[in-house]
Amino acid sequence: MGGLKGYIKRYGLPGSLYLDKHSTYKNNQKKRYTDWPFRDEEALTQFSRACKQLGIEVIFAHSPQAKGRIERVFKTLQDRLVKELRLGHINNLQDANRLLKAYLPIFNKKFEVLARGSSDFHRPVDKRLNLDDILSVQTECFLRNDRTLVFDKQWYQILTTTRAQRIILYKHLDGQTSIRHGKTKLAFKLIEAPAPKAYQPVVPRFKVRGIKIPAKNHLWRRYSIAREKTGHF
Repeated sequence: MGGLKGYIKRYGLPGSLYLDKHSTYKNNQKKRYTDWPFRDEEALTQFSRACKQLGIEVIFAHSPQAKGRIERVFKTLQDRLVKELRLGHINNLQDANRLLKAYLPIFNKKFEVLARGSSDFHRPVDKRLNLDDILSVQTECFLRNDRTLVFDKQWYQILTTTRAQRIILYKHLDGQTSIRHGKTKLAFKLIEAPAPKAYQPVVPRFKVRGIKIPAKNHLWRRYSIAREKTGHF
């Protein structure tokens, strides 16, 4: 998502993305039901969900050979770029990024192939779209009656009064966390997990089976009393 965000800010929104079937992009879990009308809908990954919200079509390649051009570039970079980093005595991320800014234009000038057409199909980003919210990990959580929720073993206390039962927790690229219900941003604070309840052993109550004591007003009791008074058996 960080790479996609940088690309969008530099070039704009692409019409489509051509990707492999890695679990980052595609949900590869086997569907339980495949026949209509019980066909399961494919659950979207976080990346595919973000692309859908941005209006970007995701196209999956069915084999490595289907995207041989980018695979060839990977092979070239894995050979040449490693040597450039070694010659530059680079051993940290900041210096590597500075080298890329100077290395990539030279690499592209030598190896790039001009496209058949020169049209640019990138779209400008709609001002109503919030890239920070869309390009984040969004998780639907259940809100308890005391307005608390648990996510990733962390307890959150919602401070905003709400009757919502399900809310969305956002994990942003910069490490920040926000919680929303629809378009409403909910205030919250981190709290400690409540202390577990003391264990109280359950004492089993054994019931005597086969013996049933009738009620006081049972027909059998009334008949027995009347029989004792009259003396008839």
